[in-house]
Amino acid sequence: MKLATLSNGSRYGELVVVSTDLKRYVSANDVAVTMRDAIDNWSKAEPGLQALSDKINGDASVGEAFDVTKAMAPLPNPSQWADGSAYVNHVELVRKARGADLPASFWEDPLMYMGAPDAMLGANQDVEVGSESWGIDMEAEIGVICDDLHMGISPDDAADKIKLIVLLNDVSYRALIPGELAKGFGFFQSKGATAFAPVAVTPDELGDHWADGKVHRDMLVHYNGDAFGKANAGVDMTFNFPKIVAHAAKTRHVAAGAIIGSGTVSNKDSDGTPGKPVRDGGLGYSCIAEIRMIETINDGAPKTEFMKFGDQVRIEMLNDDGSTIFGAVDQKIVKFG
Repeated sequence: MKLATLSNGSRYGELVVVSTDLKRYVSANDVAVTMRDAIDNWSKAEPGLQALSDKINGDASVGEAFDVTKAMAPLPNPSQWADGSAYVNHVELVRKARGADLPASFWEDPLMYMGAPDAMLGANQDVEVGSESWGIDMEAEIGVICDDLHMGISPDDAADKIKLIVLLNDVSYRALIPGELAKGFGFFQSKGATAFAPVAVTPDELGDHWADGKVHRDMLVHYNGDAFGKANAGVDMTFNFPKIVAHAAKTRHVAAGAIIGSGTVSNKDSDGTPGKPVRDGGLGYSCIAEIRMIETINDGAPKTEFMKFGDQVRIEMLNDDGSTIFGAVDQKIVKFG
């Protein structure tokens, strides 16, 4: 099934069930008023939501037109937002660009930081930024929404707790990151609001492309209208979702409604090189920082600038027939104030 949250004037919107083709929706009010209500009581809500999904997908006359511009983040009020770094290729490039070796533990123990669960943007909301000097960057990622996780849960058990999958843009301010990390406390101001594609999907919506706890589809990124990235989210993913979900619950219980992110989707090219731009026949990138790292490694300094006010980013994932799976994150960078 596919679920979305439509703006209705309230803080957390109205939960709706969306047709597979994203053309129509029906209200889920009789089952759960909000997405948080649904995920907090998933075992009770799921049968009713599935019945609505079967109804709208079985009869083209059912439902109203779905307007993606009215969609909020699918889960506007998660219990927490934690982002991993499952693609070690990305981490390796970051460290190599500054002349640092990659510790062996990075291949065995996932990196993770806790983000801001109160800064969830809809797919078409502008990203408000105080200054271009912050080093504005997109990060195209996959995330999962989980049921309750008990402390110390195993990856095998964590796999059953993954209820929904989302597509997102984890906005980063690269120029602020070094100063914050130097303090030894991690990210805070250097991470902006996170934007989500309009719908969250249950894993079965992906069919065989959800396998081994990974989404085996291309992450399509367009930057100011040009193809920027097409890395496959299932390739070069060192830690699958069950592994990073279990990592989030290693030392404490995690309440239902947590969103756990994959980190920036990143592939090496087929010849094993760090990656080439799409225009040069490569798989491109899911963030600007990565191409800057490669430019630094190859040429001694980066050439590609970070995002400016007025820049547009579009992030999407498609089925084999070209139809959209989650809808697209399609947003502009604007100056706040």
